[in-house]
Amino acid sequence: MKHSFRILFLPLAICLALSAPARGAVVFKPGEKARYKAPGEDETSGTAQQLFERAQEAERRGNLGAAMKAYRTIVKKHPKDTLAAGSCYRLGQLQEQTHKYLLAAQSYAVLCEKYPKSERFGESVEAMFRIGETYLMGSKLKFLGVTLKSGMDEAAEIFTMIIRTAPYGKYTARAQFDLGRAREKQGRNEAAIAAYQSVVEKFPEDPIAVDAQYQIGYIWSRASSSGTYDPAAANHAKTAFEDFLARFPNSEKAAQAKQNLKHMERKQTSTAYDIAKFYDKQKQYRAAAIYYNEVIRQQPGSTEGERAKKRISELTRKFGADKLQPPAVTAAAANKKSRKPRSSDENSAPPSSNEQAPLPPPDSDVSLPPPASLLPDTTTAPPPSTSESTPAPSASPQPSPETAATP
Repeated sequence: MKHSFRILFLPLAICLALSAPARGAVVFKPGEKARYKAPGEDETSGTAQQLFERAQEAERRGNLGAAMKAYRTIVKKHPKDTLAAGSCYRLGQLQEQTHKYLLAAQSYAVLCEKYPKSERFGESVEAMFRIGETYLMGSKLKFLGVTLKSGMDEAAEIFTMIIRTAPYGKYTARAQFDLGRAREKQGRNEAAIAAYQSVVEKFPEDPIAVDAQYQIGYIWSRASSSGTYDPAAANHAKTAFEDFLARFPNSEKAAQAKQNLKHMERKQTSTAYDIAKFYDKQKQYRAAAIYYNEVIRQQPGSTEGERAKKRISELTRKFGADKLQPPAVTAAAANKKSRKPRSSDENSAPPSSNEQAPLPPPDSDVSLPPPASLLPDTTTAPPPSTSESTPAPSASPQPSPETAATP
């Protein structure tokens, strides 16, 4: 019976041995029970000092994967150790060198959040900004010799991390502006305008606030002229450019903003005149008069304004001024009069029109003045160090008051 059991057990043991992914080890220590050590456990165990030395040795051998693993373990398992902040920074550097840019930015963000007093704080913010702009500009830049495709979601994530971890830092205003640029490129105009508005409100003295206010007007201008004319967007554009001129009257973009305003005003007048003619042709004279008067109000001296004045005079002579008043005005006037039977002349008034105009025909002129010059051809952040021999953090076993931090 015992012999049969051995025969049945032997194939099972062979299968288990062959299917095992790696060999483990049984560790014996005096006075302790035997403990099984999983494969690779020795690479992530030990004190922060031991892990740090192991990471440096792996770097010297060119095994960057093992080095990053050790640095990451220090930050995770020994977050209060004096070596943790430097290890986190070095982890980000190695991730950059191996083209793991988003992971690198996340490592730098961890350093800024957990170790705000670290001497590497400023360098980490610079690195995040550099990576973010590289994603934003995409193929315009080669990053560490590699052409990086644009990634607006990645760029937005990185700029958001900068705003969160360094809300009043050197690169925060620019990060807020670049967040708007990323959203604008994605076609998310509301999010872009919100980001630009934050620049204007939080950093009014920063030079980038000029571009932010201008870009708000430009987004609305473009929205008003894409496809069917949008009068509400046109009004927003006018307001934004007027705010720009009020805030930055001496800006080099002031002349461009004035030209944009004139363009918007001409477009509004032209559109109102086209709507008035549409109603006129449909013999809805009251609605036509409303828009003719709008043309006169906007640009009385323009060609459209003179034509609108002439047509209003003709309609007034034919139907009388009262018949061309908006329905609300007519109703208010009727309430003041005593009730009396309508005469035949009153019943011969032109047909009443709807208060709202139809959408104007598609805009054939969608050209706008060019936007502000927004981004340089190269990132404005300092370039990264390409040397793999970047000085590592001090291996001093005792934390100092300035370097030790609470996660």
